[in-house]
Amino acid sequence: MKRLTNRGLIAGALLSASALTMSATIAAAEPPKLTEAEFEQAKTLYFQRCAGCHGVLRKGATGKNLEPKNTMKLGTEKLAKIIKLGTDAGMNPFNDIFDDATIELLAKYIQNEPPIPPEMSLAMMKQATKVYVDPKDYPTKPLHGRNWKNFFVVIERDVGKVAIVDGDKKEIVAHLNSGYAVHVLKALEHHNLDKAHDEGRFWYSIGRDGKLNKFDLWQTPDKMLVAETKIAYDARDVAVSGDGKYVIAGGYWPPHAVIVDAVTMDPLKVISTRGVNVDGEYVNESRVAAIYTTPNAKSFLVAAKELGQMWQVDYTDLDDLKIVQMNTAKFLHDGFFDPTGRYFQIAANASNKMVVVDSETWKTEAIIDVAKMPHPGPGANWIDPKCGPVGGTTHIGASTVTVWGNDPKGHPDQAWKVCYTVPTDGPGLFIRTHPNADIVVADQPKSPDPEVRQAMQVIDKKTRKVIETLVPTEKEGYMALHTEFNADGSEFWVSVWNRTDPKQPNGEIVVYDSKTLKEKARIKGLYTPTGKFNVTNRTNHVT
Repeated sequence: MKRLTNRGLIAGALLSASALTMSATIAAAEPPKLTEAEFEQAKTLYFQRCAGCHGVLRKGATGKNLEPKNTMKLGTEKLAKIIKLGTDAGMNPFNDIFDDATIELLAKYIQNEPPIPPEMSLAMMKQATKVYVDPKDYPTKPLHGRNWKNFFVVIERDVGKVAIVDGDKKEIVAHLNSGYAVHVLKALEHHNLDKAHDEGRFWYSIGRDGKLNKFDLWQTPDKMLVAETKIAYDARDVAVSGDGKYVIAGGYWPPHAVIVDAVTMDPLKVISTRGVNVDGEYVNESRVAAIYTTPNAKSFLVAAKELGQMWQVDYTDLDDLKIVQMNTAKFLHDGFFDPTGRYFQIAANASNKMVVVDSETWKTEAIIDVAKMPHPGPGANWIDPKCGPVGGTTHIGASTVTVWGNDPKGHPDQAWKVCYTVPTDGPGLFIRTHPNADIVVADQPKSPDPEVRQAMQVIDKKTRKVIETLVPTEKEGYMALHTEFNADGSEFWVSVWNRTDPKQPNGEIVVYDSKTLKEKARIKGLYTPTGKFNVTNRTNHVT
């Protein structure tokens, strides 16, 4: 017994020594060292180009987890190769905008612990509010004589501007200052419970830097920017209440939604989205991905991305706020309503699902299995000859368009089931159509093939097939993305740009005839024109 005990002690000692050696080896593994200037440079680059997919704290969502416990296993050389060449999972190569030294810097940075950004109080937001035109001085009718209802409000992403483009004359009306890398713009929309004479007049943009801007399309170009505030350090989406009283904007960091007075731009209410996710785990960085106003209820829909929850927020009483949290799937991203305005269809990227919530019952209606990493952008609804009303999405991780039935009342057998899929040449980000058009247009900017990134796929609604591959640009390093139809659906607009020199007009919009698919015009003089929002279509929920 004594010998066995000694052997056990010896074995235990050896195991302890082995464990100590292993711990010492792990402790000895240190992240690459960076100077203070290098760290700050890399931190800015990461925020601008990486945080949207991987998170400020690098815990991952659409993109992979980039915490040091994972990145240090790969090392600088392998990380740099991934950043440089991209991946087949939908990450773009960055060798077109970063040199090798910058790529190596980022590879080293993501092996270091991520800095935790500061919080932002309501008082800090109020201090950031600026009024350029007093509401009492707003004009009572348009001052420019243009058809503002066919204006396109265009994101000029990398220069922190929004362009106003006349859809009739194909002329740029104004370049307006906004937040950095605006993700979306929204206006007061047609609401089934409220009527307003100025639907589509006031537009609100939210920048990646959390800056929330208000634009008045009735003003002369020099006065269209009427007010601004700041609701976060990193943000993504915005919506206007159906009664026109409030604007709600969603933050990536801090993870919260903020309700703002739509007239004065005074921040009023902060709603934290930190909490316990659908798996029962506490999430500190639960970002607000999408926010929409429900057409049939006095409420907002807020996507708590990392929680895998849709929140429906009643905005009729800000002091006694009513919020219903609906468990769905991770990680929620972009979405759109069905034609009735009752059902909201949103992508859960990492779960490869489309989630449907019922804004009338305030409950999850359905969860649809789709291809890898769905990303519909503003989405598309149309009538299929077999399945009836349908919705569709492109995918970041698959070269396909998935189409499902979305009419539970008229076509219950088809509702929330995949109707068909359409193979494309590459993965995409945006899909659009119009009730007056016979086609659906899908882009492919997530393809690793440079030529495919330059092409748009045109799908016939009746035959369900790609009938044309349009190539708006063949310039080296350029890509084509994001379609928007004009007010009557007779034409559609496609953005073209590269990522190399945003300080110069490096992009244009190509206009196509919806029937003939022939090019009609090119609108030049734009800076990385990304999302385009037609006033009539967006304010009337035309998808």
